[in-house]
Amino acid sequence: MSEAAGRVWVLADDRVGHANQALAVAEALPHPFETKRLRYNALAQLPNALLGATLAHLTAQTRATLVPPWPDLVIAAGRRTAPAVRALRRAAGGLHCVQCMWPGAGVADFDLIALPAHDRQRQLATVVRTLGAPHRVTAARLAEAAEAWAARLDSLPRPRIALLLGGATRRRNFTADDAKRLAEQAAAIGGSVMMTSSRRTPVAVRDILAGSLRPHHRYDWSEDGTDNPYLGYLALADALVVTGDSTGMCTEACATGLPVYIFAPPDMIAAKHRALHEALYGAGLAQPLESATKDLYQPDAAPLDDAATVAMAIRERELI
Repeated sequence: MSEAAGRVWVLADDRVGHANQALAVAEALPHPFETKRLRYNALAQLPNALLGATLAHLTAQTRATLVPPWPDLVIAAGRRTAPAVRALRRAAGGLHCVQCMWPGAGVADFDLIALPAHDRQRQLATVVRTLGAPHRVTAARLAEAAEAWAARLDSLPRPRIALLLGGATRRRNFTADDAKRLAEQAAAIGGSVMMTSSRRTPVAVRDILAGSLRPHHRYDWSEDGTDNPYLGYLALADALVVTGDSTGMCTEACATGLPVYIFAPPDMIAAKHRALHEALYGAGLAQPLESATKDLYQPDAAPLDDAATVAMAIRERELI
């Protein structure tokens, strides 16, 4: 099949982090693609083993968009997208299917499953391992963000430290004590702080860090109508400090080529995230925050690009 002939759909989950993985892989391929935004009903709460291959867990409006002409390749990410991918494969016959993250059931219906190395799911011939997660932080996007934010951030004293905050997870808390420890360790670097919180950042944690580090620039996820400086921070920082509860943020930070310091206290970090951190340390892409000083280290590895790894596997297996 020629590059021009390939027709690609991205099934975009309503969780932005999941959708971005699938979009990143599609953007790394030399083919145009169409994005299908998925919205779910109450059935999406059921396990995939019960749902099987179905569109029944999608809203009627979403189902109305998943109609012929069928694509040659579907790319998706996240557990809830998997039943829809399987249903489309059965409806479309020769459709190839690529899934980022473990699909939960029906693995034989996927031509390729992209999993990070720290994911302990079983290894299959269809599984391609990445170091982190596919992401959309590219050199072109960073250059665009640098231009857009230079007037607002270039005057900050160097070194400029971007502090990227995650938060509590289902089984782990981000406590006030964690916040105090993070502030103390980040302060050892010095410079000016650019701080961004996420939906999961506890208000108390955000306030402790704001009071201790006195950010020169700050963004809270709840600031509706305000430009999000996240990519501007990545583009214009001299170093990044990221909380280790988010695979996506750790991976995106390591895509910049900058020094990356991960804050990962044992009480806050799950075993799978710790395995990711160790892999990033071993690859020369990051260091533990407790090791940080005013002398910034220099990464000795190329910026992380897991989307390119998955795209190469797609092409090698002639799925498009």
